[in-house]
Amino acid sequence: MKSSDFGDEFIWGTSISAAQTESAVTDDGKGHSIWDEFCKPQKSLLFKKHPIKNKHHISDASDFYFHYKHDIDMLKSMGFLHFRFSISWSRILPDGETINPKGIAFYNDVIDYCLQSGIEPWVTLYHWDLPHALELKGGWTNRDVLKWFKRFAKVCIISFPYVKHWMILNEPSVFVGAGYFFGIHAPGKKGFDNFFKAMHHATLCTGHIFNIIKDINPSLKVGSTFSFTQVEGLDTKEKNTKAARTADLLINRMFFEPIIGKGYPLGEIKLLNQIGKYVKKGDEERLAVKLDFIGIQNYTREVFRHNPFNPFLNIKQIEAHKRTDKLTAMNWEIHPPSIYHILKKVSDYETGIPLIITENGIALDDRLQGHEIKDAERIAYYKTHIEQVAKAKNEGVDIRGYFAWSLMDNFEWAEGYYPRFGLIYIDFLTKQRIIKHSGRWFQQFLMN
Repeated sequence: MKSSDFGDEFIWGTSISAAQTESAVTDDGKGHSIWDEFCKPQKSLLFKKHPIKNKHHISDASDFYFHYKHDIDMLKSMGFLHFRFSISWSRILPDGETINPKGIAFYNDVIDYCLQSGIEPWVTLYHWDLPHALELKGGWTNRDVLKWFKRFAKVCIISFPYVKHWMILNEPSVFVGAGYFFGIHAPGKKGFDNFFKAMHHATLCTGHIFNIIKDINPSLKVGSTFSFTQVEGLDTKEKNTKAARTADLLINRMFFEPIIGKGYPLGEIKLLNQIGKYVKKGDEERLAVKLDFIGIQNYTREVFRHNPFNPFLNIKQIEAHKRTDKLTAMNWEIHPPSIYHILKKVSDYETGIPLIITENGIALDDRLQGHEIKDAERIAYYKTHIEQVAKAKNEGVDIRGYFAWSLMDNFEWAEGYYPRFGLIYIDFLTKQRIIKHSGRWFQQFLMN
């Protein structure tokens, strides 16, 4: 398998997000984000509870803010010509309203350096770092988030005119589910009401912001990214295949189908009809847009069975470690065919919209050996997953590009700094950078 097998027009890149890599959480006027707040110890009756493993904090991340030139140089040395990164909302509008010129200057510097280096920037508007000031007003549960996001998006599109490729949201199903239902991510809210409000407003924002960007500059290529996981039943028994269909609806379909004009898949699960309380006249038409590309983010497979003791959904997830020993440091199953099945699944919607894999990668417990990171398991992961992408492409799936997650080790949200996804190793004490063997593998792969 060679990169040239995909054709000269195929896009090869790697990704990061602002919150996970920049550090500099108070530098140059940056405002307080929901993740800055969430990382604080939380009070309980007897002691303070730390929401992040090992009491880690987002402020100790990879220092991309200070080392972006070196990091882009390393990206280029590995042979990548495309770089996906996000813009911190709280660095551009610290209080959600007031523009921070130093924040705009920083991202213009990053964009300029990319272009000078022959690297095409692909920019995500929202990668989970809402200004805390807006969360105090309800955040994604407040319908006003449409006008807040509109202001942020317009400032970015106008301030960064040399960016040609934009993504609106990163994985809305994840930041809504983890942050507004389970409470394990920022802002730590729980419950169905929070979930349904945030779900509808995030989905609305995708269509709303797409149209705003196109009104400013119709030539821009605008997409959004969605988390897709291959979902299977424990076996072929009807009750377990039904459980898998329910899980697939919740994980893959709820946030995607409204965007492509199919509406919310409400009829199959009565509980989901509650979202109707938050749908206003004209919303269904506003939800549907024809994106310029669909960003697909896939890492693993999940297996479900029927659960009679779950009163709402009748499903239970079978944890990966109970099914296999092929696990990542996140305890996710390593299952290369999952990305093939997801590409085929999304292609089967026949939207006519090209697909781009905007995230795919593996977390490992990388250890420095001398001055090397010998991450053979990561190389195997990328090789086998890229082979599955080629299989889907050869079968007619309109797949145009692949972005590895991630360029560097980073803050992995509630997991802290233990799970390492990067092609570049970061010593989080010294901020030393070392390209891993997997980065060298990409260097050879992209030469052929």
